[in-house]
Amino acid sequence: MKNLFLKSIALAAVAAASVGAQAAMTYSTSLSTNIIYGNGNPNGNFAVDKTSGGFELGLRAKERGGLFTGDQGGGVYKQPAGFSSGTRAKWNFDWSIFTGDDSTSLGRYTYKLGIDYNPGFGQSFLTFDPINGLDPRSGFAFFDHSFGNSATAHNAGVEAAAGVNGLADYANLVSANSLVQQSWNLDFYDNPSNSFDANANGNYTVFLEAYDSIGNQVARTEITVIVGAGAVPEPGSLALAGVALAGLFGVSRRKRG
Repeated sequence: MKNLFLKSIALAAVAAASVGAQAAMTYSTSLSTNIIYGNGNPNGNFAVDKTSGGFELGLRAKERGGLFTGDQGGGVYKQPAGFSSGTRAKWNFDWSIFTGDDSTSLGRYTYKLGIDYNPGFGQSFLTFDPINGLDPRSGFAFFDHSFGNSATAHNAGVEAAAGVNGLADYANLVSANSLVQQSWNLDFYDNPSNSFDANANGNYTVFLEAYDSIGNQVARTEITVIVGAGAVPEPGSLALAGVALAGLFGVSRRKRG
């Protein structure tokens, strides 16, 4: 039994090492491709997960208008001073997917994007596939995504035709391209189920994942945006923290005694 247990540990270690060799998270970095959406968007300040095969996911937060939010390191961003006017956040989150090989289409993978609408330390995610799924706002495909490949120049991405008649155009872009990018605001998906207050303090998390045809996770990246003073602990959390501190204080007193 002991040998079996040790063998299991060894296999787990090998598996962990294999996963680590396949992906490497880097922060405050540029994408390996150009920024192909929107004029005036510089490359850089992304949280990137890139596999040894070149598959790359990138996420960042930036102030609307092209200026970056303050990067705190480790995928944490700070909203610039002052709150937004109206319902739209002062910052957007930008994401990028690159298969790493222009002969490998985006359609070979499935994806999951998670947008946290809980301003507190807890998390409440709206999740969907931003490539193969339907836009929760319209119920149609994501016609305003910018598509391209490793050679696509800055701001030279191609978007699908709008409306139901553009479904075939969108599907062709997914199957014919290796790179897709987008910039979104939490206000875009604000509804009674995902309530968002652009003028509230809070912490918001966004993650992006990619999976191969048999459901294995290929890559994952995540960022956190701190707005204003950040999240305020809930009363229950404060009570638990107080109990924990009291316990530590009691242990300390017993040791000294």
